[in-house]
Amino acid sequence: MNIDKQVLSEMLSSAAESFIAHSDELSEIDSKFGDGDHGITVKKIGNLIEEKVESWETETFGEFFEDLGMAIMGVNGGSAGPLYGTLIGGLGVDLTDEIEIDAELLKEMFASCLSEMEDITTAKVGDKTMMDALIPAVEAAQEAEDSIPAILRAAAEAARRGAKESEKFVSKFGRAKSYKEQTIGTPDAGAMSTALFFEGFAKPVM
Repeated sequence: MNIDKQVLSEMLSSAAESFIAHSDELSEIDSKFGDGDHGITVKKIGNLIEEKVESWETETFGEFFEDLGMAIMGVNGGSAGPLYGTLIGGLGVDLTDEIEIDAELLKEMFASCLSEMEDITTAKVGDKTMMDALIPAVEAAQEAEDSIPAILRAAAEAARRGAKESEKFVSKFGRAKSYKEQTIGTPDAGAMSTALFFEGFAKPVM
């Protein structure tokens, strides 16, 4: 199977629903060492994704992701808007006039979104950020067999494992870094929301 506009719309809507459904949980996690508003911002992003998907008409895949990414960057609420605008917008960097996404192109999309993120942050696995989920997700996607369900499943599972692993780390970025070793035992809210994005994105084709 390949991903056409209808399926991609369903995937993005599913990711948005995942953000919205878990917004309270994300804010609770963020409240321990952050501003406590991560879930609120992620819910705004989820609502925006749904609005953009519903109004998607003639834009190409690349144009749609560029527009969506820019819109998300403008969401108020700390760093989540710019970060998710970069991540989600990055999925479409190499897309032009395609009308379907095959397995090879899906892998390229994931690689592109990581590359775009690495342009704006030096965070790596172990720094207790959303990169703890994103990097393993993209690496797993590249190693998966050339099947869209397999790629999406591998990415979602790796993102969830990475988010869980973030519990073990000391925060090295943002407000939470001032709490140092106290942050051990609590997952990073950004890593958790990244896992939710990948899980929701995969759900319609699993």
